[in-house]
Amino acid sequence: MMRFCIAWNKVIFAGSAALALAAGPLPAGEVTLRSTEGAFNLHGELLRFADGHYVVKTPLGEFRVSAERARCEGEGCPTSDIEDANVRFAGSDSMSVGLMPLLLTGYAGSLGAEISTSETPNAGQFLSNFVADQGFGDPVGSYLVTPGTTSDAFAGLLDGSADVGLASRRITPDEARSLRDAGAGNMIDRRQEHIVAVDSIVVIAHPDNPVSQLSMQDMRDIYAGRVSNWEALGGEDRPIAFIGRSEASGTRQVFEETIFGGESVPFSSSHNIAETNAEMAAMVNADPGAIGFVPFSFQRGARPLDLVNACGIVSSPDAFTAKTGEYPLQRRLYLYTRADAVEPAADFVQYAGSEAADVMIAKAGFINLGVERKSQSAANGRAGQLSTEGLDAYETGILANLIDEMSAHDRLSTTFRFRSGSSELDERGARDLVRLIEFLGDLPKGTQVALVGFTDDVGTFDSNLSLSQRRAEIVLDTAISKGGERLDGLDFAALGFGELAASECNVSEAGRSINRRVEVWIKDAVGG
Repeated sequence: MMRFCIAWNKVIFAGSAALALAAGPLPAGEVTLRSTEGAFNLHGELLRFADGHYVVKTPLGEFRVSAERARCEGEGCPTSDIEDANVRFAGSDSMSVGLMPLLLTGYAGSLGAEISTSETPNAGQFLSNFVADQGFGDPVGSYLVTPGTTSDAFAGLLDGSADVGLASRRITPDEARSLRDAGAGNMIDRRQEHIVAVDSIVVIAHPDNPVSQLSMQDMRDIYAGRVSNWEALGGEDRPIAFIGRSEASGTRQVFEETIFGGESVPFSSSHNIAETNAEMAAMVNADPGAIGFVPFSFQRGARPLDLVNACGIVSSPDAFTAKTGEYPLQRRLYLYTRADAVEPAADFVQYAGSEAADVMIAKAGFINLGVERKSQSAANGRAGQLSTEGLDAYETGILANLIDEMSAHDRLSTTFRFRSGSSELDERGARDLVRLIEFLGDLPKGTQVALVGFTDDVGTFDSNLSLSQRRAEIVLDTAISKGGERLDGLDFAALGFGELAASECNVSEAGRSINRRVEVWIKDAVGG
């Protein structure tokens, strides 16, 4: 009787890498799986490799062995041309697994190519191949994605094993210096550092819990075990069931760093652990006394809680506040490239940061950088948070003017930020300006657009007024210069309100950096 098996074969198209499954009679497919821990050796016929596991037929039956636990030896082992991939990605698991499959699918569609994706024998790694003309043309690229940590992204860029680093945090100064010294260029230059999405961490409670907001101090007290009943927080007389994540969780790391401000404050020993974000949401939804934290896309019907900072400023966990950078529990997602990046890598990065990728980023559960519009009427609470406390008559008059202008305009999510004392935009500003011009160019003629500047509270009130006005004028002039005829017919103005309307407390450099900003406000044309 002829033996049949399924094995991985090498397929090469015009110099690009591909992986394929082939069914049919094959040469001897005998393999040996050697345990990476030395615990076993398994010999038999490799039937298939799928979902990161080898399936081997032996005289004792079929065995399924994880590729993480065994090394395959023999002619029948899976092979792949991963070394010849046109672009190699490495880094953050949440990006490589959660974002890259959809981004690559969208990129293939933008090129009019068909995408086929296959696993490699390396755990979690996958290879996507593009074929032009919806699969009827020639191969046009191969893209290898290797999951790991953000640190792996920079290690891969350093040793040349990666063309694009996937990072769920910004590069550290030490990492940037190491890459610079190795000839990789200035890693924080906007040509090499690319923000593609935002991932907010949302504090959630049971949907029937009447508590709608908690202060940052409340959060610290709950998670350190100092507050154990919802009644102490304005809720029902019910024990608080705090649910956490393991110490290896990136979500937990963002949560701890923001809530505890870098202090070494251990979680209460009585908390439960959720292994995944989905499990966290399910545990909170099942327990009326539960509280937890999940990425933005994993709320799943639980009640999201607003956060109140030490200055009394309320932040709601929605996409708009994440895009403005004013929601405190969030992280940016980055793509990093070397200065000598290969052209296919640069082309992909350009797509990933464009409006064309927004749909795929949203489908992946992250918050894209697309421009959104939101009312600033007194009803939505922003103007209502502004207070005259501590202001003299002169400052109160300017605040009144601010409230009048705010109430008359909607705000766009595009927000430009500046380094201390300067009028130089941060690394995200140039890319956001391109998107803003595209958005404004589609507005009806006569639409009123105000660039509105703010500062931190360092310096005198009048000097901050002047600085905020100057920053608004710089953004306005740059937008008009780059937008050209596309912005003809819009009615522009530049306004400055100094240190009024802070979005964060001015007690730290991180808070002050949030307040050094230029917002974009719009008002429909009269009769529009």
